[in-house]
Amino acid sequence: MSQGMISLDLSNEQLEQAQTALNQLEATLSALIALDVDDRRRLNKMGPKSEYFCRQALTALEQNPQIVPPSLNLPGAQADLRALDRLRPLLDRLQRLSERAADTEMALGSDLMNFALEAYGLLKVSGKNQGLDGLRKDLSARWTKPRRDPVTPPA
Repeated sequence: MSQGMISLDLSNEQLEQAQTALNQLEATLSALIALDVDDRRRLNKMGPKSEYFCRQALTALEQNPQIVPPSLNLPGAQADLRALDRLRPLLDRLQRLSERAADTEMALGSDLMNFALEAYGLLKVSGKNQGLDGLRKDLSARWTKPRRDPVTPPA
């Protein structure tokens, strides 16, 4: 019996509304950046302990402006912290939505895979003498493993 974990029917109107909402979100957040792998690797990362350190350092300099040289750009750091604090709730919601979408994709794929396995089993059992041998053989390719070239030992 099929798994039936999820039943989902997305209408064209729902898809259009979602695309419109995503377009609006992308336009609204157009200042977000994309980093390449090398940039991500090079950057100093701010984890929870480092965040506490950053907030404390910022607070110390805000309370002692006489020691802050203009070249340090305290207002820029303050703006970065405000932006980070405002971006995080949006990011949390986006991550939850993305996780639900990924889980839904997985459930749909699992339902389909379970159905296909049942169909394949049915073809194996009931498809004999029905002219379905070629189709069954094509479907069996899912389980074939690629041959490995024999490894020659070093001399």
